[in-house]
Amino acid sequence: MTRWRALHEATRAERPRVPFVVAGRAVGSVAVDELPGLRGLHPGLRVAADRVVLTAQDPGAALATVNARLRDAGRILAWRDEPFALPDPADGSPLASMERAAARFWGTLTLGAHGNGYVADAAGRPVALWIARRSPLKATDPGRLDNLVGGGVPWGQSPLETLVREAWEEAGLQPAELQAARAGSVLRLARDIPEGFQQEWLHAFDVELPPGRVPVNEDGEVAGFELLPLADALAAVDEMTVDAALVTLDFAARHGLVDDDALRAGLRALRRHPGA
Repeated sequence: MTRWRALHEATRAERPRVPFVVAGRAVGSVAVDELPGLRGLHPGLRVAADRVVLTAQDPGAALATVNARLRDAGRILAWRDEPFALPDPADGSPLASMERAAARFWGTLTLGAHGNGYVADAAGRPVALWIARRSPLKATDPGRLDNLVGGGVPWGQSPLETLVREAWEEAGLQPAELQAARAGSVLRLARDIPEGFQQEWLHAFDVELPPGRVPVNEDGEVAGFELLPLADALAAVDEMTVDAALVTLDFAARHGLVDDDALRAGLRALRRHPGA
């Protein structure tokens, strides 16, 4: 068994759930103990013991009504007024838009974009990683360590576009500095969290920064940055968010910086394309 905690956390599912079906497609899941509170919220929402089915000509509008009622009942927390896609998890194609905070309640697929900011030696081999510490005021994982850049992909943006936007907001990097960013793996998370269930595809990118380029936070969501040698960054993964830990471990494995067969096997199981 691998010693890396994040690999176990990535697929932890303990709360019983039933499928959530929209437009005939299973797009997520609902906790069984939430089913009684869903009855009567909308005429197009059918709640059965083995599934919840939404049948509405405009699923986005129906979900807006249902989600607002769940928010008012205290079942959806940390409302953001930020639209996220409701995708078909089979291929990622969007079926509607919905409030970001509701995705965890429904267990629907979300996308994340994370950037490993690294410094390389003269031969181009990574030798250090820029690690962020999240603001103590963040609603989720306050004060924990994080990647240089990380954020959810909103409605209308691609993972790369989100990376570029977040790189400015979180690290003060100009778009030109992201032109050489290289796409890495796409890691799949499916795990219970306090807000519900996180079903997410984490798009990892590698962002090389020249020596002396120091990131500076612009939006108040990062308390500070530290440039850590690779060994120190790997030693700190248990202090990171699960998302950031997985992206960091994947970076190390892809670049041949860690010799751990169990880690490589665990990451292959999480990758959307295992051969990546």
